[in-house]
Amino acid sequence: MEKKDANGIVPQKPDGLVKVISDQNQLGDLIKPLVRDIHLFDSFVAGTTHLEDPEVLKDIEPGEKLTLRREENKFDDNAILILKKDGRKLGYVPEKDNIVFARLMDAGKLLEARISDIEKKGSFTRISIGIYMIDF
Repeated sequence: MEKKDANGIVPQKPDGLVKVISDQNQLGDLIKPLVRDIHLFDSFVAGTTHLEDPEVLKDIEPGEKLTLRREENKFDDNAILILKKDGRKLGYVPEKDNIVFARLMDAGKLLEARISDIEKKGSFTRISIGIYMIDF
C-alpha cells in the first residue's frame, strides 16, 4: 500500500533522466549546465482557500521553485498539483489553464512553476506563478 503524506499525496521519486539530473552525482553535475528553463505561461495557484495546512502560505516567497505533479482527480481529468519542494501542497494549476500542461506532463515533459508575486487580499492569498518546461 502506498504511503500518503499529511496532504494525502503519494510522494513520487524522480526516475530516468530526471533522477540523474536531480541527484548530486558526477553525471548529474555534468548534465546540469545543459538544462534550459523555457517559460511557457503565467497563471496563479488555484485552491489556496481549501488547504488542509494553510500555514504553508506563510512559508512562500517570490522566486521560489515549485513542483508540478499530475493527480488523478474525479473533478478534473487534467488536474496538476502545485507543491513546495518539501512536498507541502499549495494548490492546483487552474482548470482553465491546465489542459496543455497536463498533455505535456503525460508525454513525459518535466514542468515546474516559480512564484512571481504574492498578493494578500484580506484572508485570501493570490500566488502568481510562471510555468516552465525544463529542457535538456
